[in-house]
Amino acid sequence: MRHSVLVLLYASLFSTAAPAAPDLSSKIAQTLELERLPSSAESFVVIDPETGRVLASQSPNTARSPASTIKTVTTFAALDMLGPAFVWHTLALARGTMQNGVLDGDLILQGGGDPYMTLERWWSFAQALRAKGLKSIKGDIVIDNTAFSLPPEDPGAFDGKPNRPYNVLPDALMVNFQSVEFRLAADAGTRQVEIGVTPAPPNLIVDNKVRYAAGRCAGRSSRVDFKVDSANWDRVSFSGQLSPNCAERTVTRVLLTPTAYAFGTFVALWRELGGEFSGRLKLEPAPSDQKPLLDFESLSLGEIIRLTNKYSSNLMARHLLLTIGAERYGVPATPEKGASVLDEWGRERGLDLQAINIDNGSGLSRETHISVMQMARVLALAYKSRFAPEFMASLPLAGLDGTLRSRMKSSPAGSVRLKTGHIDGVSGVAGFVTGAGGKTYVLVSLVNHARADYGAGEPVHAALVAWIQDNL
Repeated sequence: MRHSVLVLLYASLFSTAAPAAPDLSSKIAQTLELERLPSSAESFVVIDPETGRVLASQSPNTARSPASTIKTVTTFAALDMLGPAFVWHTLALARGTMQNGVLDGDLILQGGGDPYMTLERWWSFAQALRAKGLKSIKGDIVIDNTAFSLPPEDPGAFDGKPNRPYNVLPDALMVNFQSVEFRLAADAGTRQVEIGVTPAPPNLIVDNKVRYAAGRCAGRSSRVDFKVDSANWDRVSFSGQLSPNCAERTVTRVLLTPTAYAFGTFVALWRELGGEFSGRLKLEPAPSDQKPLLDFESLSLGEIIRLTNKYSSNLMARHLLLTIGAERYGVPATPEKGASVLDEWGRERGLDLQAINIDNGSGLSRETHISVMQMARVLALAYKSRFAPEFMASLPLAGLDGTLRSRMKSSPAGSVRLKTGHIDGVSGVAGFVTGAGGKTYVLVSLVNHARADYGAGEPVHAALVAWIQDNL
């Protein structure tokens, strides 16, 4: 009797126009009860994107914290406004005279906001300069990152972990997500603990205090501590003990400042390529009338949104929001310009986005909020967009790749394309599900509750996916 009352109570919270919806009411009510979630914690909506018809919903207009599902709004807005072929430009300018491969002056590196300047691409940038005939830089390296104008921000404000890669802050010349990978292993032959560093910029000091410990990998013989020893994040230390019977360990951290990282890694790569440099780092704007020595293009926006959504890159999503602001209002890019452009774009596209708070565009925020209906309307627009193939291909595939690689594996291959989202107290999915009849539907589901930290939201999302696949 208690179960029947609960089912009827939950069912009264659903608004629906589809005959099968009562079954969904029962299914979701049971799942919420099993996961010990109150109905007030869940919002979802299922929409036919071709007609706009709402097939089922619960609390669809309640503002929720979306976590990384908000990236669907940021990435589609950027794609719709800029097109999949849009690229960013990183420039190298020579200030001085160049003769016989020797630059008697400064080399200026000007960032344009490229969201994906990996170490491999940074190497290609340096190699392209060598191919231009440049061999020796007699002056300094000047970095210009004025394409972005950002307020001071504490990278540890979100969770107290400022050196974690997901907390890295945007910069107009962001290289390799400002990350350094350390690999630790004890060598029985040398009886030393070796630390491999990738990349290894010359302006980063690594103090290895880890002692070699013979015997089993247990207790003190398996403990290694990492510490950032300077305010500029340019000195780190490792301490503790490590046995050769312990597996190799990997630690990845955000280090240096964005400009110091770009400078240090460029110098290291430049010297590896046979280039000469003995100057220092300067930070200043490039002259506006200077002709570039090299114009290095980023990956296309179509490729960028795929990487952003598949692997839920906070930094790349933030760069996208900054970029749309700069493209409409001019440089420097600011978060306010990006949010304003998103609001204007929503009105132009007939979307009700005025009440949302996009914050930084990534979802790594306690301030971001949006309703599932607002997000679903964006996704329905994306489904009918001229760039629908590029956008839909950017979303993780259940059981196959991205953040859905290990989830919903029983779904037919290619039938579930969902952006996931998770921060403390939040679990969500947003995207597209193909039903048994071959038709594709929009699904957005957000759980805001402390039990989301323990995985309670995932069965709710999975139940919604299963209902679509079984009944539509």
